[in-house]
Amino acid sequence: MPLRPGARAWAVWAVGLAAYVLAVLNRTSLGVAGLDAQDRFHIGAGALASFAVLQLLVYAGLQVPVGLLLDRFGSLRLIVSGGVLMAAGQALMATTDSVGGAIAARVLVGAGDAMTFISVLRLVPQWFPARRVPVVTQLTGIVGQAGQVLSAVPLAALLAGPGWTTAFLSAAGLGVFVAVVAFAALHDTPERKINSGEALTLRQLRVDLAGAWRHPGTRLGLWTHFTTQFTGTVFALMWGFPFLIAGQGLARETASTLLTLFVLVGMAAGPLLGVLVQRYPLRRSYLVLGIVFANAAGWGLVLAWPGHAPMPVLVLLVLALGIGGPGSMIGFDYARTFNPPHRLGTATGVVNVGGFVASLLSIELIGLILDARTGGSATYDIADFKVAMAVQYVFMAIGLVGILRTRRLARIRMAEEGIVVRPLRQVIAERRGLAAGREVKAKSLQTRE
Repeated sequence: MPLRPGARAWAVWAVGLAAYVLAVLNRTSLGVAGLDAQDRFHIGAGALASFAVLQLLVYAGLQVPVGLLLDRFGSLRLIVSGGVLMAAGQALMATTDSVGGAIAARVLVGAGDAMTFISVLRLVPQWFPARRVPVVTQLTGIVGQAGQVLSAVPLAALLAGPGWTTAFLSAAGLGVFVAVVAFAALHDTPERKINSGEALTLRQLRVDLAGAWRHPGTRLGLWTHFTTQFTGTVFALMWGFPFLIAGQGLARETASTLLTLFVLVGMAAGPLLGVLVQRYPLRRSYLVLGIVFANAAGWGLVLAWPGHAPMPVLVLLVLALGIGGPGSMIGFDYARTFNPPHRLGTATGVVNVGGFVASLLSIELIGLILDARTGGSATYDIADFKVAMAVQYVFMAIGLVGILRTRRLARIRMAEEGIVVRPLRQVIAERRGLAAGREVKAKSLQTRE
C-alpha cells in the first residue's frame, strides 16, 4: 500500500462517511423531536425514553453479530443494507400515529444504524496506510457527527415548520439516495468491489468472538467507549434538547445552537486526538482519563449551580461533552492494535457495544426518574432534571474502574510480548533531566566562548 492515499481512497471514504452522517442524523432525530413525539403519541418521559432505549438496545445487541457478518461479507453490502433499513424506519415514523408503529420504526433505525459505523471503520485500514489510520478513524467519527447538526438545525426547522410527516419523510428520502450512491461507488478494497471473507461456521464464530473478548486490549477499548461516549450520546440523542428547553428555559433556537456547538467541538478535537494517538500510542489511556474527568466536571458544575445555569456554564458543559465522541474513538484504536485483521470487525463490534449499553441504561433511568418526580406529565422543573441527570455519575464510576483494571491487564500482556510501558512520571523525569543536561552544556559552551 502506498504511503500516501490517492484520490480514489479519499473518494471511497467520503461515500462511506456520507452513509455514517446519515446514520447519525437518523439516530439523533428522536432527540430533537422528543417534545413533539410526546404530543403526537400522548406519552410521558418514561415511554419516550423507551423508544430511544429500544433503538440503542437493537444497535448494541447487533454489534457483535454485525461484526461477524462484516468479517464475512464486507463493508459494501452492510452499508447499503443499513441505509435501506433506516430509510424504511424513518418512512414508518413519518406516517404512523401509534406507539406500536413508532416502536417498529425505531427498531428499523437501530438495526440499520448498527450496520453502518463499524462497516465504514472497516474501510479505513483497507484503503489507507497504517500510520494514517488513527487520524482518518478520528475524522470518520467526528465528521460523521455532522449528522447531529442536520438533526438539530434542518430537521428541527422542518418539525417546527411543515411538521412531523415532512421532516421524517425527508430523512427517509435522503437515506434512499445515499444507499444508491453507496451501492454505485463503494469498494471493499482497492482490488475488489466486494471482498468476502471465509464462510461462517459456528466453530469459527466462537473462536473469533472468544479471541477478541479474551484479549484485555479489546476490553480496554470497550470500557473506553463505555465511559467517554455515553454522556454525550444521552445529551444529543434524547435528553439534551428537553434539558435545555424545559429544564434550563432556553428557546428552541438557542438549544439548537448549543447542540451544533457540541458537534463542532468534536470536529475540532478529533484531529488533535488522532495525531496524539498516532504519536503516543502507549499513552492513549491518559487522554481517555482526562476526557472522563472533563465530562464529570462539566456536569458537576451545571448540576451544582443554583437554579438555571448561566449561558457560559452551559457552554462549558457542551465543550466538555463535545470531546467525548472523539475520545470514544480511541477505543476502536485499541481494537485495531490488539487484534489480527481477520477478526477486526468482531473486535470493533465488541468495543462499540460499550458506549451504547451505558447510553441506553442512562436514558431509561433518566426518563423513569423524571416520571417519578412529575407523575408522568411533561411539566419539568430544573430540580427534576438535576436529580435525573446525576444518575450518569454511576456509569462514569463503573467505566472508570473498568478502564483502570483492563489497562493494567493489557500492560501485563504487552510486557509478556516484550513491550514495556514505563510510568509517565518516569518518562517526564527523564526528559526533564535530558533538557537540564542540554541547558548546562549550552551554558558551558557559552562560557568557553
